[in-house]
Amino acid sequence: MKIGILGGGQLARMLALAGYPLGHSFTVLDPAEDACAGELCHHLCAKFDDRDALDELAARSEVITLDFENVPVDAVEYLATRVPVRPGAEALTASQDRLTEKNLFTELGIPTAPYLAIDDRDGLDRAIKELGMPAILKTRRLGYDGKGQARIESADDAEAAWEKLGGQPLLLEGLVPFQREFSVIAVRSVSGNTAMYPLTENRHKDGILVTSFAPASLPGFDKIAYGYADQLLRRLNYVGVLAIEFFAKDNQVIANEMAPRVHNSGHWTIDGAVTSQFENHLRAITDWPLGAPRAFGAAAMLNWIGAMPDPATALSYPDAHWHDYGKVPRAGRKVGHVNITSDNIVNLQAALAKFAMALGAHLQGAGADAFNTSRTH
Repeated sequence: MKIGILGGGQLARMLALAGYPLGHSFTVLDPAEDACAGELCHHLCAKFDDRDALDELAARSEVITLDFENVPVDAVEYLATRVPVRPGAEALTASQDRLTEKNLFTELGIPTAPYLAIDDRDGLDRAIKELGMPAILKTRRLGYDGKGQARIESADDAEAAWEKLGGQPLLLEGLVPFQREFSVIAVRSVSGNTAMYPLTENRHKDGILVTSFAPASLPGFDKIAYGYADQLLRRLNYVGVLAIEFFAKDNQVIANEMAPRVHNSGHWTIDGAVTSQFENHLRAITDWPLGAPRAFGAAAMLNWIGAMPDPATALSYPDAHWHDYGKVPRAGRKVGHVNITSDNIVNLQAALAKFAMALGAHLQGAGADAFNTSRTH
C-alpha cells in the first residue's frame, strides 16, 4: 500500500523501516531539506500548509498518517477530503492544545494534575493563589521535550515565568509529587480491534526522555491505565498508535499528556516485543490484523541526545541493538537510541550496569542510577 506521512523525522523513518517488509511504499512531507526519513523514501520538501504539496501527497498515497502532532489541523482536514488520514483531525485537535487535552481527560473521568487556563498576568497570580506552589506554567501549544515550560516556586519565579512565556495562551498545572512515570502504548485498527503493550517506565532529564524500561513493575496500575487508554481510543474513534503518559502517585494513576502517534517510550518494542509499535501502527491504519504486543522478556531503551558514541563500543554488548536516525548532531537533539534486551529484569539490570560503566558519559547525566529499575522517585 502507498502510505503518506506528514513529517519526515525519525518516527517516519522507523515507520518506513517497519513497512518495507510488509510491501508498503512511503512518501513524506516535511519542510526540512535534511528530514532524516527522506533518505529512505520520497520526500516532498514543502510547508505543511502548501496546498500543491498536499495535493501531491494525497495523489501518491492510499492512506496518510502523522510523524508528529504539531502539523496544522487544516492540512489534515484538507487531506481527509481526498484520502483517509489516520489518526484524524479530532485526535490531533485534542492533543495540540493542553487545555483541550486536559478537558478531554476530565470529561472521561481520567485524573489529571489540577489546572487552570491563563490569559494574562493577573490571571497567573489568581491561578497561583488557587492552585498553590510549586506549579508548572506551560504553553498550551507546541511544547515538547520540556520546551515551553517554567517551574514556579516563588513570586520571583512567577515573574520570570511570565517574562519567558507570557503573551500566548498558557496553562498552569499544580505540581504532582509522583513516585514514578510510565506510559501506555495502545493501538486501535480501523475495524476497532485494540492491543496494549506492557506498561513502560520512563525517566526524564530536563524534560527529555532519557531511558525507558519494559515491562514496568507496577502491579495493579496496568488495569487502570489500560482502561483509561481504551476510553480515549473509543471516544476519539482513534486509528493507529496512541501514547499516554501517566504519573504513579501512591495508588493513583494520573494522566499527564497523550501523543497521537508512535512514541519515543515505545522504541523498545522494535527489539523487545513480538510486534513493534511501528508495525502495529501500519497494520492499524491499513486495517490489517494487529500483531501481538507481548514482550519477549525485559527491555530498556536509552536515548542518544546531542551526539552518539562509537557504535562498536555499544555493540560489543551482544544484547544491544543500535538505531541511528541519520541526523546531524546538535545539543538537545535526539539522534539515535540503543535497545538492551534480556530474558528477565534481573539479567537486564546486570547488563545495564555494565553498559553504563562503558557508556555512562554519553547518557545525558542519567548515570548508572537511572538503570536501577526498582527505585522510586
